Amino acid sequence: MADVRIAVLVVITSIVLFGTLYSVVNSTYLDTSNPLLTYLPHPLHSTHYFASKGNILNVYFIKRVWGWTSAAFLAHYLTSPPAARTKERVLQFLAATAVWLTFTGWFFGPAVLDRLVAFTGGECVLGLPSGDVVSVPADYCYTKSTLSVATHPALFPAALLLPEDGWRGRPRLRRGHDVSGHVFLLTMSTLLLADQLRASFGRAVGRWSAPHWWAMAFGVGVVVLELLAVYTTSVYFHTPFEKLTGYLLGVAGFAITQLPVFQPAPEAVVVSNREVPREAGEKAEIAKRQ
Repeated sequence: MADVRIAVLVVITSIVLFGTLYSVVNSTYLDTSNPLLTYLPHPLHSTHYFASKGNILNVYFIKRVWGWTSAAFLAHYLTSPPAARTKERVLQFLAATAVWLTFTGWFFGPAVLDRLVAFTGGECVLGLPSGDVVSVPADYCYTKSTLSVATHPALFPAALLLPEDGWRGRPRLRRGHDVSGHVFLLTMSTLLLADQLRASFGRAVGRWSAPHWWAMAFGVGVVVLELLAVYTTSVYFHTPFEKLTGYLLGVAGFAITQLPVFQPAPEAVVVSNREVPREAGEKAEIAKRQ
C-alpha cells in the first residue's frame, strides 16, 4: 500500500502551489503584514465567501485547528487495538504540540514567529476604528495586551480621531515577514493526522471496531477540512513568500515527529486472526510452512 504520508504531502504541496499561483494571477490575496490593510475587510469579502474572515471555516475550525487535531488524534488512539496504542505515537503528538507552542505561543518569551516578524523589521501597531494606525511598544504585542484610551492614554496621540469610550483593541506585529501561521499549522496538523491514521488503513475495514470506525471517519473528516482550509488561505491571505515559508515550517515541524526516537515499534501483523509483533508473526509463518 502506498505511503499515506507521501500522498498527503503531495496533495498539500499541490494545493499551496495552485492556490498561491491563482492568488497571484487573479490578485486575490491580501497582504496581511501591511498595517493599513490587515484591519480592513478583504476586498473580495462580499463576493467570495471564504475571503471573509468571518466565514464558518475560519471562525470555528482554522482558529481552533489544533483542538480539532488533538480530538481526532485522541479518538483514533483510544479506539485503536491495544498493540497499536504505543508510547511512541503519544510522543509524536507531544512533539508536534511542542512545535506548535514554540512557534505560535511561547518560546522562553515571545513565540518564534513573533520574533521572526520583529527581526525582519516588524513593529507593533494598533488599528483604530477610524482607520488610523498607532505604533506601540513591542511588549504589548508579545503579551497580547488589550489597549484602550482609558487604560493607556499616553499611547494615543491627541491629533488622532480617538475611538469612543469603551472601545479596546489588541495590537499586532506588522510590516516584517509575517509567516503564514495558518499554512504552517494546517500543514503540520494534516501530515501528523495522516501519519496516525495510516496504520488503520493497513487493516481491513471489517476488522475495525464500531468506535474505531467512527474515529477514523472523524479523523478523515478533519483532514479534508484542513486541506480545504489550506486552499482558502493560499488563495485569499498572505503574500506568496509568507505562504511558502509557512508551508516549509509545517513540513519541518512534521519531520521532527519522524525522528527515530519518535518511531513506534515494528507494526503488528495478523496471524491466525490475532495481532502479534512482526518478528513473532514472521516466525509463525515460517513454522507453518515447515
